[in-house]
Amino acid sequence: MNFIDESAKIGKNFKPSHNVVILGNVRIGNNVQVGNNIVIYANVRVGDDVQIQDNSVIGKLPKTSVISSLGKRKNISFTEIGDKVTIGTSCTIYAGTKIGKNCFVGDLASIREGCVIGDSTIVGRAVTMECNTKVGRCVKIQTASHITGNMVIEDYVFLGPEVATMNDKYMGRAGSSFKGPTIKKGARIGGNATILPGVVIGEDAVVGAGSVVTKDVPPSTIVVGVPAKALKTVPKEHLLRK
Repeated sequence: MNFIDESAKIGKNFKPSHNVVILGNVRIGNNVQVGNNIVIYANVRVGDDVQIQDNSVIGKLPKTSVISSLGKRKNISFTEIGDKVTIGTSCTIYAGTKIGKNCFVGDLASIREGCVIGDSTIVGRAVTMECNTKVGRCVKIQTASHITGNMVIEDYVFLGPEVATMNDKYMGRAGSSFKGPTIKKGARIGGNATILPGVVIGEDAVVGAGSVVTKDVPPSTIVVGVPAKALKTVPKEHLLRK
């Protein structure tokens, strides 16, 4: 049995499966398909030709621990899902997040509140993305990577599987500022690499698999190791701008 609030505005050719719940002030475009056991909370905008697969939740309000330093969230804006987006099975998209057109969000992904994801970006299976992170266009984030809060990923960045990014320099002690890394346009990060808080990865730079990056990486530079050190310059034929 489905429940659709009377205030929801539903486009043409809407195809809900079973146990779909759509709450108030929701707008859904044309040709949208939603699977079984879907919850779409209030204040959500879904574009045309979107597919939301089984057991996913859209527009979930955040809830923090009573001892969390983040405090209570205020003034959360609309959740927006762009045209031709696919959201996989068992995903959670929190309130106030904006996902651009032609994006793909893999099964089991969790995208926290206040994130912005550009057009044609892939968020892989079981990726976790923390709050207030900005992701550009045509980015590829592979399976089980952890994208920390308050970080920036620019256009055409590639992150391999299980990349870990950090934003808390003092690991919960006084003075923490929660500043995530910045990964510049066209940079590529190998699988299982770790990027520490506040680090800037330059344009077209490459971080080798398994590296731990503790300081800024210059543009078009390959770094490897623990801690990561410069190895050589990225070949010209591999540069994005070429």
